[in-house]
Amino acid sequence: MTARRLEAPWLAEGHVAELLAVLNRDGEEARVVGGAVRNALLGEPHGDIDIATTAPPEEVIRRVEAAGFKAVPTGIDHGTVTVVIGGRPFEVTTLRQDVETYGRKAKVAFGRDWRADAERRDFTINALSVAPDGTLHDYVGGLADLAERRVRFIGEAQARIAEDYLRILRFFRFHAAYGEGAPDAAGLHACIVARAGLDALSRERVRMEFLKLLPASRAVATLAVMEEAGLLGRLLAGVPLLASYANMRKIEVALGLAADPVRQLGALGVRVVEDAERLWQRMRLSNVEHERLRSMATQWRGLSPAIGQKGARALLYRIGAGRFLDRVLIAWTRSQAGAADAAWHDLATLPLRWTAPVFPLKAADFMARGVAAGPALGAALRAAEEAWIAADFPMDSASLAAIAAQIVSG
Repeated sequence: MTARRLEAPWLAEGHVAELLAVLNRDGEEARVVGGAVRNALLGEPHGDIDIATTAPPEEVIRRVEAAGFKAVPTGIDHGTVTVVIGGRPFEVTTLRQDVETYGRKAKVAFGRDWRADAERRDFTINALSVAPDGTLHDYVGGLADLAERRVRFIGEAQARIAEDYLRILRFFRFHAAYGEGAPDAAGLHACIVARAGLDALSRERVRMEFLKLLPASRAVATLAVMEEAGLLGRLLAGVPLLASYANMRKIEVALGLAADPVRQLGALGVRVVEDAERLWQRMRLSNVEHERLRSMATQWRGLSPAIGQKGARALLYRIGAGRFLDRVLIAWTRSQAGAADAAWHDLATLPLRWTAPVFPLKAADFMARGVAAGPALGAALRAAEEAWIAADFPMDSASLAAIAAQIVSG
């Protein structure tokens, strides 16, 4: 085991320190485990802070409630209690050891063996733990792998994948986020051998993992490896558009946009509406995500800076700022222009400079001109709106009156 110390402000102060102080005494031990430790060592932001303890779940609940914290038995059968302190949740899990494993399911016994608990995790870099005093514990070589930016399965890769085939996607996702160079050869080989297991995964789990992979810092190279290995096409059930996806990553950076995994998925996997429908079903996307992909697939081929400012404003008015940006960026990724192209940049940023006005003519304007309520009135309003868009959204009274008169006169 390798011994080192971790200096992290969140470990020695605030709610984390309070919770550790409650659990790490009277014959029981508690440590922070997993991603928070990994990211602290890399100098990267951490998300949730997870804690492992030798205390059984009932003792965890007793202690935290006595300290005035809220305990929620979110996964008590598996040893997990969510502790809420100051509105912030922390997952506290009793050390576990697999007694018998069959696929994703395992017969688990609670224990006190930190090494056994570490050895049942997926990757070495995720099995690190840190005591309240900052002492690091590494039972599986995670520190060395972290130094080399290597994502490596704990133990036999094929056996770990057979426990949960989602680990195939997690292998590539963690490599895209934390790895450098080529993926670990043994891990890659095991993923290829076990690729048929992807078909057995729930679509919701695939969606969650894949949308986390897409915005990762080294996802472009990682997806290329997945495609070469025959994994990416299997996930998408279609031909991946790797160049379009790579261009999207560059364009997002050039525009100062946050990485958007749904838009990135559109660049990677959507060329026609049928692609959007397939991905909706294949990954059990939300309705909002599905509609975004459908919009990206619609009429992107004729979209370019050549439509001019007037045409761009008309499109922005019709489909809204969010879908306008999605569709423009999809078209840009499949053009010959680079991410620094000024004309495309000007088109994509139109919503920042121009807000579509509200159509100013009302039913009363046409009823005053003799149009009766009913289908004719609705038709007049729709025709007037089209004429107003074609005139580039005039708002002065004379132009609006002329549009109304033109529609009424036929």
